[in-house]
Amino acid sequence: MKIATFNVNGVNGRLSLLLQWLAEAEPDVVCLQELKAPQDKFPVAAIRAAGYGAIWQGQKSWNGVAILARGADPIETRRGLPGDEGDTQSRYIEAAVSGVLIGCLYLPNGNPAPGPKFDYKLSWFERLSSYAGELLAHEIPVALVGDFNVMPTELDVYKPERWLDDALFRPEVRQGFHKLVAQGWTDGLRELHAGERIYTFWDYFRNAWGRNAGLRIDHLLLSPKLAKQLAASDVDRHVRGWEKASDHAPVWIEISDKEPGGGH
Repeated sequence: MKIATFNVNGVNGRLSLLLQWLAEAEPDVVCLQELKAPQDKFPVAAIRAAGYGAIWQGQKSWNGVAILARGADPIETRRGLPGDEGDTQSRYIEAAVSGVLIGCLYLPNGNPAPGPKFDYKLSWFERLSSYAGELLAHEIPVALVGDFNVMPTELDVYKPERWLDDALFRPEVRQGFHKLVAQGWTDGLRELHAGERIYTFWDYFRNAWGRNAGLRIDHLLLSPKLAKQLAASDVDRHVRGWEKASDHAPVWIEISDKEPGGGH
């Protein structure tokens, strides 16, 4: 099973690019972020024509998350993160696909920090951690997938010293990520690329793509059961070089059908 995450930065404006990548990569499950489309403007017909079922939570102009499943309809299990009934931002959607619970998330950016947006980021992160702990307690295969807007370590950012005061790299945010992982999650990309400088995002400004001045902010966290079956992980970085590309590249993992030791 191939599970991917892709911040498309506008699903309608980049629909042809998304469809091209789906045809090329053939992921089984895709978590999309930054749809930037209201609920009724999600391009469901084109995505179904490409062979994918979908659930989505749109929002006009901003945010928005979706889960696509190849040859299947994701079974929605949750819409919105628990812990704040007044939160109307479309940042979390969850579904069961082929026996795996997929949580698709778009964690707030948080800039400028300090400030109200940063406070919202930290409180959202707390809610995510609390809920993630509940998911782990069920001891089922779970993947928390998406744009976390966090560079966990200095290895995940091209010039760490320039990012010290940024909401994506401040100590409180990195601490939040490490606290989340310490519950028992495995960072699917880093697990197989330890010590490697590997990025998932390149800004549109200052020729960041050309200079490979990137950030690793898109993550796939796996519950213990899934982590045992992790077979491969990588970034389809060439997609960032396509015409009218998103500033993010798709990131994916492959889960083996067999658990170590011969079980299924």
